[in-house]
Amino acid sequence: MRQSSDKKGGRGLRPDNIRTWTVDEDGTILETATKILSDHSLKSVKSMLRHNQFAVNDVPYTQYNFPVKKGDKFSVNFDRSFVVFSNRRVELVYEDEDILVINKGYGLLSMGTDKIKDGTAYSIMREYVKSHNPKAHVYIVHRLDRDTSGLMMIAKTMEAKEVMQHNWNNMVINRKYVAVVEGRMENKEGVIRSYLAETSQFEVFSTDDPEKGQLAITRYKTLKVGNGYSLVEYELDTGRKNQIRVHSKEMGHPIVGDRKYGAASSPIRRLALHAMTLRFVHPITRKEMNFTTPIPASFLRLVHYRQPRIDKEDAVVEGNE
Repeated sequence: MRQSSDKKGGRGLRPDNIRTWTVDEDGTILETATKILSDHSLKSVKSMLRHNQFAVNDVPYTQYNFPVKKGDKFSVNFDRSFVVFSNRRVELVYEDEDILVINKGYGLLSMGTDKIKDGTAYSIMREYVKSHNPKAHVYIVHRLDRDTSGLMMIAKTMEAKEVMQHNWNNMVINRKYVAVVEGRMENKEGVIRSYLAETSQFEVFSTDDPEKGQLAITRYKTLKVGNGYSLVEYELDTGRKNQIRVHSKEMGHPIVGDRKYGAASSPIRRLALHAMTLRFVHPITRKEMNFTTPIPASFLRLVHYRQPRIDKEDAVVEGNE
């Protein structure tokens, strides 16, 4: 067994004493822990297991026969239980020392405003990382609209934040959204290109004048038509505020539930827009990261559509409704 790193966080004033090893042979979590903690009694090891003090590849487990593979990262918190993230409006999809990837629920602000400081994706994840280490920080890299659900990446270090934001167009390989729009799209797929500007009332609109707005390019493909709605996949070449919502309205097919941009109906009582795929280059390791989520079930019900198969790459998470 090779010890690869020591990692200290903290809750309150006393830091956690967390140590990490690289596993050198297959076994169960109890067998691995017993081998690592050879100076502990079996009773003591079992007690630590019950109290959630062992983690495999950063995920805590209490199942004694959970399989551990050669090369896995095995961590022991000698002081207390590992913090397990749980929130009904946010799903933690991925975490390492530099970034978090979350699946944000609809109706949740990405970050605070002058009037709202708490109960945002930012504040929820900040509280989580500070439960490990009171000196830890999180940084918003990009945002989703309050009523858009789906995948967001949050930085845990200033370096990761700056690398992503300064090189966004190069670091982000692919972003796909899925939405239900009103009516049937005239063309099954295509590209819409315009310049987006904003009124003094913060409503974004499309213009052909490059002097008045920022270039926005949206690719779209209809997946299913039914019940007077279309299930549409969007791929962004640019990331402008309200881009998909404005372009959908411009095509004459506003997103279901989007009263601000012309929708006439709201059958599922939410904006039917979900950030489904996020593929990017890791800002520190330079590894390609690829995350995808299923289409929210309420979207599928609107058009009577079966969930397509999703190939798991780095991570797959359920839609947050």
